[in-house]
Amino acid sequence: MAEIIHATDETYMELVLNNDKPVLVDFWAGWCQPCKMVAPEIEKAAEKYDGAIQVVKIDVDANPRASQHFNVLSIPFIAFFPGGGKQPIGRPGFRPLDVLEREFGLSEYAPVSAD
Repeated sequence: MAEIIHATDETYMELVLNNDKPVLVDFWAGWCQPCKMVAPEIEKAAEKYDGAIQVVKIDVDANPRASQHFNVLSIPFIAFFPGGGKQPIGRPGFRPLDVLEREFGLSEYAPVSAD
């Protein structure tokens, strides 16, 4: 199973903003029902883009500074940090993986299969 990292206020800068890889971030909270619907889609993304995109989850209740840094006003909130000086993109609400791929252009980061 692909690794999903749980960032904190203390590790947000290193794991998200200064990461060498593009980063997909799920801002969530344990009490949020729509966040629970997003979780399987985030797991699918972690599997599909394993090694190419780092997937990070941030609990907004436990880590308010990280969510404030990106101005997260509602959850679930999914953000993509492509790196390389490109601006991050964020979207509130539930979105299935295929919509996230389209909105964030994730397909360009897909690992090359060895067929």
